[in-house]
Amino acid sequence: MERPMPTSDEKLMAMLIYVSSLFTYFIGPLIIWLLKRDESEFVDYHGKEYLNFVISYSIYLLVSSILTIVLIGFILAPVVTILSFIFTIIAAVKSYGGETYQIPLVIRFIK
Repeated sequence: MERPMPTSDEKLMAMLIYVSSLFTYFIGPLIIWLLKRDESEFVDYHGKEYLNFVISYSIYLLVSSILTIVLIGFILAPVVTILSFIFTIIAAVKSYGGETYQIPLVIRFIK
């Protein structure tokens, strides 16, 4: 079943979930999602996608930090950080374009 095209307000709110994460990491996107999830299926999707993204990449950073003991973490931690920044930008652009983008390597905790 195809979803209806999101309105410009829905696209803006979905994009703000990702953009606000660059400044507030977790709190800004969580507030936007909690306020708008019942009003828009599109915003709800991107809010869940972002929360899954944060949880997954936090786990990856934690594992990378632990792996600094065996020196691999010194390579993995910057790679995970750079990927999270790049995927955040891509997700913001895609959400503003009205797409339901799935961020790579994300574990789906919240469905």
